[in-house]
Parts: sequence; structure tokens; C-alpha cells
Amino acid sequence: MTHTPAPPSPEFDAFSENYDEALSRGLSVSGENKEYFAKGRAQWLRYCLEQFQEEVDSVLDYGCGDGSNSQWLVEILKAGKVISLDCSSNMIQKARGKYGTERTLFSSIGDFCPAGQIDLAFCNGVFHHIPVQERSAAVRYIFQSLKPNGLFAFWENNPWNPGTRYVMSRVPFDRDAITLSPPEAKRLLKEAGFEVLRTDFLFIFPSVLKCLRWIEPFISHLPFGGQYQIIGRKPRFYSASQ
Repeated sequence: MTHTPAPPSPEFDAFSENYDEALSRGLSVSGENKEYFAKGRAQWLRYCLEQFQEEVDSVLDYGCGDGSNSQWLVEILKAGKVISLDCSSNMIQKARGKYGTERTLFSSIGDFCPAGQIDLAFCNGVFHHIPVQERSAAVRYIFQSLKPNGLFAFWENNPWNPGTRYVMSRVPFDRDAITLSPPEAKRLLKEAGFEVLRTDFLFIFPSVLKCLRWIEPFISHLPFGGQYQIIGRKPRFYSASQ
């Protein structure tokens, strides 16, 4: 059964010209820019894949925004192909012009057909923009895109972190978003059929305390980080009738 995807609102078309400026306004309180966090997410995901002894060739970036994640998914994960999807036609057009290559493709969510062909799905900070009643359909869309045994790296802002809530209050398109707690996110993935493999909390210390960042990998199980990652796996013997 095919499920209609539930992407974020096309209101992001309005932010396509000043997306970086708006995001930087929020992130500046951490002393870092968006590249620091994007690269850090990809590096942590690479570490997790190594722990699972997994190599991925095809990656789906769901809700890709300005497309900047694609460069790190290729460079750090060594992905052979990254298909980046978004609901905003303006964002897709800009991303395609800046980051599009033979290995990095950009498309509208509505134009991509989930067909069980992807090794790894990735999303970052997408689901807090999706209306609560539509989130299950979005996860099923991603589930259907993955091969059996495929992985889903689900990144979200951690509402248990006061700093995260403050950063979001400074970003126009995040200010009124409805966040997901880690238990809510796990339940969402499990209900779609995913087996939850691990949960990690990253980005604890701001730039002024960067000397302490070496500790973070050792305490990633504690719910202190500004973001969290849940990795889910689609069962190897999943049947479409389930």
C-alpha cells in the first residue's frame, strides 16, 4: 500500500532567499555555524554505521532544505548517490543549482516514488515542522523508500534542552514548531515498522566550552545534547502486507 507523504509546509518557499540568515540568527548563540552541526551529524552517523559494520551506497535526505547536507553525506558517508527531497520548489531549485552533481540529485517529495530502493534515509529537524496528525504518513513514506534491512537516521531538536528551545525561539521558521521528545519519536518509528537500534544525544557544549567536547561521545546516552539521533532499521523480511 502506498502512503501519501506528509512534508513540511511550503511556507519554506518564503525563506528560500534568507534561509541561512534566519538559521544563523538562532545558531549564533552557540558560537557555531550550521556547517559545524551538519558536519558533526554526518561524522556521528558515520561512526554509528561503522559500529553496525554497514556501508551505504544510496542515501535519501528527506526534507533537505537548502541541500547543504548532501556534500557531507557524500564526503563523510562515502555515499555513491544522494537523493535529496523537499516540499519547497524554491529550495529545491536553489539546492540543485548550488549542490547538484551526478551523485547529488534534488527532487520534490511529491515527485519521488518510494520503491524500496534506498540503503539509508536521513532527516534533520524536519518532523517538528510536520503537522502532528501527518507525521505517521511521513515515516511510512520513508519506510517504503528503504530496502529491507535499510536504516533510518532520524535527527531532531531536543526539547529537553533549554538551549535548544532558546535557539528555536530565535529562528522565524522554528519559533512556533511543535517539537518531538525522544520517546515520542521512538514510538513514531516503531509504529511504522522500524526496529529502534540506538538513540544518541549530541551537541552538549557551546563554543565557549569546546575544550569539553571530547567528553561528548562518552555521554551521548544521556539526554543533554541539543539534538538527538534515533537509528531505526527496516526488518530484513518485511512484507508489504504487514
